[in-house]
Amino acid sequence: MQEREIALFILTDIFETGAYNNIILRKTLGEHGELTPRQRAFVTELVNGTLRNLINIDYVIDLFSNTKTTKMKPFILNDIRLGVYQILYMDRVPVSAACNEAVKLAKKRRFGSLSGFVNGVLRSIARSRDSIKYPADRKKAVSLKYSVPDWLLNCWLEEMSLDEAEKMCEAFLCQPRICVCVNTLRTTRAKLKERLLLEGIASEDGTLTDNSLYISKTGNISQSRCYNEGLFHIMDESSMLASKILSPEKNSVILDMCAAPGGKSFALAEQTNDSARIISCDIYEHKLELIRQGAERLGISSVEPLLRDACEKSDIRADCILLDAPCSGFGLLRKKPDVKYNRTAEDISSLADIQKKMLSNAADALKPGGVLVYSTCTVSHRENIDNVNWLIDSGKVTAEDISPYIPEGTACDTARDGYIRLLPHVTGTDGFFIARLRRVE
Repeated sequence: MQEREIALFILTDIFETGAYNNIILRKTLGEHGELTPRQRAFVTELVNGTLRNLINIDYVIDLFSNTKTTKMKPFILNDIRLGVYQILYMDRVPVSAACNEAVKLAKKRRFGSLSGFVNGVLRSIARSRDSIKYPADRKKAVSLKYSVPDWLLNCWLEEMSLDEAEKMCEAFLCQPRICVCVNTLRTTRAKLKERLLLEGIASEDGTLTDNSLYISKTGNISQSRCYNEGLFHIMDESSMLASKILSPEKNSVILDMCAAPGGKSFALAEQTNDSARIISCDIYEHKLELIRQGAERLGISSVEPLLRDACEKSDIRADCILLDAPCSGFGLLRKKPDVKYNRTAEDISSLADIQKKMLSNAADALKPGGVLVYSTCTVSHRENIDNVNWLIDSGKVTAEDISPYIPEGTACDTARDGYIRLLPHVTGTDGFFIARLRRVE
C-alpha cells in the first residue's frame, strides 16, 4: 500500500473503532517497515492534519456536495476528507495528485461507481478553495475554521475572550515540534547539540528550561545514536517546567503519583543528580515496564516503579510529590487532535472529581512542610485552579510563589499566587497548568 492508502485505513480505523490516533499510527507504521522516513512523515501528517481540521473539512465538503457527509459511505467520506486536507492545507501537494489519488483509491476498493462523485467534489472544492464562505456569527465561524466543537469553545469562552480563544484555537492546528529533555547525568545541552548535528539532526534551545531542546530533521528517533546512548528523552517543555517547579532537594523522597511513561520521574532524577528516592507509580504493569526500560536506557538508578492507584490512600510519606493528574487532555490537541471529538462536558466534571480525590491523597502523603506540584495537560479552570482552590480551602495546603522557578520574561500574572497556565499561542508548548503547594505543618 502507498502512503495515502495507509492513511485512509488508519482514519477509517480511528472512526470505526475509536482507536487513538497516536497508538494506531505507531502500530500501523511499525507494520510498514518499507516506508522511508519521508513517507512515514507524510502518512502522519495526512492522518493528524485531517483530524485537526476535521470539522472545517466536513463543513467544506457539505458546501460543495449534494450528498452530505452524514449520508456518505464511511470509506468514501474518509477518502474525500484526505483529499480535501491536501487541497486546503498542503501547498506542496498538487491539486491534481490529491484528486487523482483519491479517485484511484475509490476504484481500488471497489467503489468505482462513486469515483466520479469523489473527483467532482474534490475538483469543485479546489476551484473555490480561496473563497469559502463562513457564517457571519464570529463564534460559529471560529468553531468551524479551527475545528473546535461548539461546546468546547463555549467552555473556553467562560475563561477568556473570543480574541484569545481564537489565537489558541489557531495554535492548536499547528504541527507540534519535537522537544527533548537533555539527560544532564550524561551530557550537557551544548554537547548534545553537537552530537545531534553529527547525525544530521537540527536543534534549538528551549525557552522555559535550560535542559530542553527542540529537534527537527529527525527521521526515526529510536534509531538515533544519541537516543540509544541515553543522552535525552522526549518530553514537552511544559512537563519539564512542572518538574523544575517542584525543585526537590537531593536525597529527598519524591512521589510521582501518575508517572507513566516516566519522563517526569527521569527529569527529577536528573535534577537531583540521581541521588533522591523517586517512587514512580502507575496502575498498569505494562506502563511500569516502560518506566523501567527508560530508566535503564538513561542510566538512572533512583527511580522505583510501583504499581499503585493515585485514587487510593498511600502509606508512603514523601518530601515532594508530583501529581500530573489524568485530565481531559485539551492542551494536547496538536499531538492528539482526536481528543476534541471524543470528550464531552460531562467528562470534564467526572475527571475533576477524580482529580480532587487524587489531590486529597497527595496532600495526606506529604510530610509536614513538604511540597506538592499539581499539573495537568489541559486548560480549563474546572480541572485546574478550581481544584487547587478546593484543596487550599480544605486547610491542608497553602499556595507558594513560583516566580523563582519560571524564566524571566515569561508572562504570568498568577506566579505569585502559586500557579501558571501555559497556552500554545503564548509559550509554543502544549496547553498546561502547574501549581505549587506546601503542606501545612
